[in-house]
Amino acid sequence: MKHVDPSSLSLRDLFRIEAEEQTKALTDALLALEKDPAQGDMLECCMRAAHSLKGAARIVGVHPAVTVAHAMEDIFVLAQGGQLRLAPAQIDLLLSGVDLLSALAGQGEGENFDEDIWQADAERFAAALTAAPVASEPEPAPPPVIVAAVPEIPSEIQPAPASERLLPEKPGEGDRALRVSAENLNRLLDMAGESLVETRRLAPLEQSLLRLKRMHHQAAAAIDALQAALPADLLDERTASALEEARRRLFDCRRQLAGGLDELEASNHRTTNLAHRLYNQALMVRMRPFADGMGGFPRMVRDIARELGKQVRFEILGERTQVDRDILEKLDAPLGHLLRNALDHGMESPEERRAAGKPAEGFIRVEASHQAGALRIIVSDDGRGIDLSAIRRTIIARGLAAPDTAARLSEAELLEFLFLPGFTMKSDVTEISGRGVGLDIVQDMIRQVRGRVRIISRHGEGTRFRLELPLTLSVVRALLVDIGGEPYAFPFAHIAGAMKVPADQVRTVEGRQHILIEGNAVGLVGAHQVLGCAPPDGAPEELCVVLLGAGDHMFALVVDGFTGGRELVVQPLDPRLGKIKDISAASLTEDGAPLLIVDVEDMLRSLEKLAATDRLAPVGREIGVETGARRKRVLVVDDSFTVRELQRKLLDHHGYDVEVAVDGMDGWNALRHGGFDLVVSDIDMPRMDGIELVRRIRHDPALKAMPVMILSYKDREEDRRRGLEVGADYYLTKGSFQNDALIDAVIDLIGESAA
Repeated sequence: MKHVDPSSLSLRDLFRIEAEEQTKALTDALLALEKDPAQGDMLECCMRAAHSLKGAARIVGVHPAVTVAHAMEDIFVLAQGGQLRLAPAQIDLLLSGVDLLSALAGQGEGENFDEDIWQADAERFAAALTAAPVASEPEPAPPPVIVAAVPEIPSEIQPAPASERLLPEKPGEGDRALRVSAENLNRLLDMAGESLVETRRLAPLEQSLLRLKRMHHQAAAAIDALQAALPADLLDERTASALEEARRRLFDCRRQLAGGLDELEASNHRTTNLAHRLYNQALMVRMRPFADGMGGFPRMVRDIARELGKQVRFEILGERTQVDRDILEKLDAPLGHLLRNALDHGMESPEERRAAGKPAEGFIRVEASHQAGALRIIVSDDGRGIDLSAIRRTIIARGLAAPDTAARLSEAELLEFLFLPGFTMKSDVTEISGRGVGLDIVQDMIRQVRGRVRIISRHGEGTRFRLELPLTLSVVRALLVDIGGEPYAFPFAHIAGAMKVPADQVRTVEGRQHILIEGNAVGLVGAHQVLGCAPPDGAPEELCVVLLGAGDHMFALVVDGFTGGRELVVQPLDPRLGKIKDISAASLTEDGAPLLIVDVEDMLRSLEKLAATDRLAPVGREIGVETGARRKRVLVVDDSFTVRELQRKLLDHHGYDVEVAVDGMDGWNALRHGGFDLVVSDIDMPRMDGIELVRRIRHDPALKAMPVMILSYKDREEDRRRGLEVGADYYLTKGSFQNDALIDAVIDLIGESAA
């Protein structure tokens, strides 16, 4: 590991490192004191942190920070001496002082730092803190009270100064924290994973030596048999001596082979054990307790609740749950959005809660746990819940669906609209929410790490957001299968199960093959058709199936065989390859051969495309040539599942053959396989937006004549101009769903369907 050299850091950098730790300690302790001002250990913690900050600021010459820390220190001295009891107003002021110290620590050196302005702010803070009323007895708290369950705070804060922490460890000193770059950590884990794979190569070598040992034994037995079979007149002294010499040499070889085999077996055991320990330790270095990513949320919830005049008890459960560092960093923004939504949208005012028969104080809880090999995070509240009828009214009012279509939407489909960019049910925009951004960011993050999010809500009772994420992005527990002679891996966390089904249990209903699972018909799909490889010859008596999806969207994917479960080191694919359909990453088998890790969510979309377009081939047969009148094919490209389905159903209802793509890159890959008459694309999408997709179509000799329609969520003149400039034939907004503008435009471009 690369040790950070303190000589490479400026004094300001060292002060910034120190301030990060001390301001966090101050925030946590002040929130605890707000709950119980009599906690002497928390006062001692605040005193130490303020004193350390004052000393560090004085050394680096940040005089405004010295003023702020000194004023805070004076208050803590009074509180420790019993001359003052911290009231909510003083806690507010002290927390604003923490914010000021954080801002000062983040300022760089040079002309950008105007010390006079900062000093004036510091002196105003000190004056306000001194002028705050002194209370020797407890004061009643104002109506909006936050009772925060914050992570455990040590009674004493004794961090080493930043400069000291970064110095080489002296003999006899205790453990120290090292700052290591993420790149070095990833490299270390990759090397540990490779060493683990390399140790597995010894097992086949050990088996080959065992076979050689058996062959030696057989050779010795053959010599004995030869000697016994020779007639006595041919077994002269010279022949007997030669046979004995061969037997002796063979015995020596067997003895040396046995000794070497024992050493190899012991070495293999030690090396494998060491490689496992090294790998597990490298993996643990990447893991951090869930509490490390939650430090700023108690303060955020407290401040927003006060601003909104609401009483909230905030709880964090599962603080010690281990989370991959990369995932923990990605959780910050999504959890922040969910908490702000819970406070602004979900939580009622104290008066509303009392009128509804609830206690005036509501609760918001964040809970982390390990479940079935995955990380589960639940953000819940006991607020007003989600009004499904209000979602339906908003959908109709914004022209996202016709009234009759909106009336048929299920609860799950309605809740999907909440993840649309710009979708909001609030009429007014505030600094906290109302712009319709937030839940789409949550969903994007979940997709990036191959996770899932589900909303469970009861109107008037509360809402739960359940996030299911992989424990780590570096390792995955997976089911290994064989498809077309190649190994593939299905992450256990993303499959519903795996089983073997007798072939005679397959039923065909309306031209589609099904199997019964717990009384429910589940569609059967061959993995060879999805992945585009040749199916095996013959019809097996038993089918190996992997269950993907859930409920009405479950599929039974037929594979050639199961290899077993294994823990795999995830190797990202070369970014130059782009997104490979149905594949998320790669890994290595025990013998070092490469295998592909399946992107289950992407494969589910592929299965739904095949099912929606009636192109499922019977398992065990080759895909036949389509017959009958050809329906005109439309490719719908949109990153919103709900919008894709609305467009697909609308076009399918009018007789068009529709396929869908999740973004521009997925759409471009689909187009290169040909066969479409029209493309209908969104603009704002990840990986490749609609503008770039149209540009690529117009520059491709085989596709440039294809009609393209842009159907954008946002009615912006700039987007319309850009779309038409790159070659789009039509530009419509998604509000056109409530009239026939979309169908009229499709007919205008490619005519009516042949169906």
